[in-house]
Amino acid sequence: MSIYNTRDQIPMIGLFNDSFPPIMDGVAVATYNTAYWLYRMNQPVCVVTPKAPNYIISEPYPVYRYSSLPLFTRKPYRLGLPEIDLTFQNKLDRIPFGLVHAHCPFTSGQLALRIARERNIPLVATFHSKYKDDFERAIPNKTVVSLLMKELIRFYEKADEVWIPQAAVEETIRQYGYKGQVTVVENGNDFAGMPNVDVFKTASRREMNIPTNKPVFLFVGQHIWEKNTALIIDSLAMLRDMDYCMFFIGAGYAADEMKQRVAEAGIQDKVKFEGVVLDRNVLKKYYAAADVFLFPSVYDNAPLVVREAAAMQTPAILVKGSTASEIIGDGINGFLIENSPQALASKLRSLMSDKASLHKAGQNAAATIARSWEDVSAEVHSRYLNLIDRKVTNYRKNA
Repeated sequence: MSIYNTRDQIPMIGLFNDSFPPIMDGVAVATYNTAYWLYRMNQPVCVVTPKAPNYIISEPYPVYRYSSLPLFTRKPYRLGLPEIDLTFQNKLDRIPFGLVHAHCPFTSGQLALRIARERNIPLVATFHSKYKDDFERAIPNKTVVSLLMKELIRFYEKADEVWIPQAAVEETIRQYGYKGQVTVVENGNDFAGMPNVDVFKTASRREMNIPTNKPVFLFVGQHIWEKNTALIIDSLAMLRDMDYCMFFIGAGYAADEMKQRVAEAGIQDKVKFEGVVLDRNVLKKYYAAADVFLFPSVYDNAPLVVREAAAMQTPAILVKGSTASEIIGDGINGFLIENSPQALASKLRSLMSDKASLHKAGQNAAATIARSWEDVSAEVHSRYLNLIDRKVTNYRKNA
């Protein structure tokens, strides 16, 4: 089955990723929103992803899920097993894909690659994460990590196009050994363009029973040490004299240890762990209620959460020189610090006594780094169709 036999039909776009709601990370959100806006454009689209227990599918577009097992070392992620799921394979064989887009290089990515090769259709692969860091944490053997990295780069070398979410990410993929062309295609933001954000920020604080002048700090993301969460906690411990409220939203293998670290620092009355917030409207209120978003990760490439906070005029603090910090002008649309708890604590003290600078940076962040998913998906759609047309032309020339 191939689109090249029926060129007049609208091609089915397949988005493949190892995470998808109810598992919420930046790549899952990107996959979800791209599919949603392609659907709104009347583009046939589906998502292919591992099964998740106790999740009721509510998406308006098809979501094809295959058998999976829990990854106990990386909760709540799942290990996909599509090759043993015969019912899923039968469904997959009947889908008239015109292009497949892999958002990760692992189980779902390999599945997308197989389909692309079998059907002679384009494969787009987005390089989202610093995979080597994950390998090195889980595998103590450097030789094994090196072999895995070579296999990972081979995957991207087989794609028709490799996309990265911001320009600075190219440095990472080059360090890993990839020598091919890359294309920058930014992530979007489903909170962007909201009118009267100031009013919403005030209303969100009131609804959450947070006093107007109380400093509120926020982190949204995986609760893992790689994201520099220890630095956040240690900096908060230096601010015991300040009457602040800190929200951690998310889940991960380090969540219990993070709570223990907070308790040992004696700041458990100031720090709240809210778990995973699936309701985007609720999450938006947390972003709006916060004075500043704390994201000192040097692990992330292009964190979507920084853009989501920006849409609510909540500027972020990032580590100077990190890949994620590329989009931040210090003191303009966010703030940059050295990679230390002392630097973060000092910056927070300074900002809480200079709310005017904080407010201005928030407005600039919303104006400069909060692009809507609708806008991004229109660009993505155009790129997909152009790639399909090029593939069809080459196919006909060689037929």
